[in-house]
Amino acid sequence: MTTSTEAIKAGRREWVGLAVLALPALLASLELTVTNLALPAIGEDLGASSTQLLWIVDIYAFLLSGSLITMGAWGDRIGRRRLLLIGATAYGLVSVVAAYAPDAASLIAARALMGVAGATLMPSTLSLATSMFADARQRAVAIGIIVASVSGGTAI
Repeated sequence: MTTSTEAIKAGRREWVGLAVLALPALLASLELTVTNLALPAIGEDLGASSTQLLWIVDIYAFLLSGSLITMGAWGDRIGRRRLLLIGATAYGLVSVVAAYAPDAASLIAARALMGVAGATLMPSTLSLATSMFADARQRAVAIGIIVASVSGGTAI
């Protein structure tokens, strides 16, 4: 009697799911750099000081990076999929609030909340992608796609 130790290969559903997971990873990392392009217009429209402009850019990255480990642990407790859905919803809602911020202080607060919400997206997408693929080779490709999404978002 022979036993097969080969992992089950992922099907179309897993690859489509991976494409869906890559999008929040891309968006969360895109927000790290895209604000720099709009900074002159933001400063003019909101009458922001140079210090406020600095905080508008930096607060997102500070809270995103500072919350990653905490949000990863929270995902282990409440479920990665649930955390991803909560984080994506919060990220979308706070993005709308940021888009309509009437002043620099409101925009800084909104971007701070976006950083925390963005921190829920990155560990959730990576861990969900890892758990979706049993085959080691396919899992490596899936992780590579998520990492490429994060890198691509930063590069854009």
